Amino acid sequence: MANNSNSVSTDEAKALAWLLRWYAEMGVDLAVDAEPHNRFAEKDLQKPRRPAPPEPAIQRPEPRLAPSADATAQSATEAARAAQTLDELRAELLAFEGCTLKATATQLVFADGNPEADIMIVGEAPGADEDRIGRPFVGRAGQLLDKMLAAIGLDRRHVYIANVVPWRPPGNRTPTPIETSACLPFMRRQIELVHPKILVCLGAAATQTLLGTREGIMRIRGRWHEYDMEGEKIPAIVMLHPAYLLRQPSHKKFAWQDLRELAKMANKIGN
Repeated sequence: MANNSNSVSTDEAKALAWLLRWYAEMGVDLAVDAEPHNRFAEKDLQKPRRPAPPEPAIQRPEPRLAPSADATAQSATEAARAAQTLDELRAELLAFEGCTLKATATQLVFADGNPEADIMIVGEAPGADEDRIGRPFVGRAGQLLDKMLAAIGLDRRHVYIANVVPWRPPGNRTPTPIETSACLPFMRRQIELVHPKILVCLGAAATQTLLGTREGIMRIRGRWHEYDMEGEKIPAIVMLHPAYLLRQPSHKKFAWQDLRELAKMANKIGN
């Protein structure tokens, strides 16, 4: 008899028959396809699922809008007006939350020098050294300022020093107009409480903020202006900032000219 490649041997036939009987005993009596199926899992999927209870509604607070610049300035004005002494003004500044620089600075840099002096010097904002120590003009620019004052016979016992913005901007960047406007009412009140006879504006930022001018610093430095202190006019001189002089030492000659003008006025008023 010729060998047929499609024929099944006796042993294979017996094995297949045994497998079919085992399938039947196990309940496998229906062939659907070649891939196995988990029928128990399929039955579970067919069961109707009980709908999940709705999640309780979360009461989210209404978003708080940041106060406008006008509202912040009004709040600063009211807080500054409430201060009747420099100590009270410092306390009001410590409690004031309207300037975002407070959150990034190490501490408040309020003032240095003699609060009863006839000369008040105002700069722009503290730097890294001032932020660390808590006093204005104590870094390299402050050391140069001390030398400039000494050149006309003055020191910190004869002047009162502060900044328009009392918190250090990150990276010593220039304060934004919003940050400056938020702090300006406190600066104006500080000038009123000190009540100087001469105001010195160091640098373009302090000059533009306090005198309301947009002229370039080189055009107006060394000239006398008037600062309106609640209706009282006091002489104000514009000078180059010591930090600028450190970058442009050739301009120290202008600083010397300005210092001589300051010395003349100080002698005139009897300082």
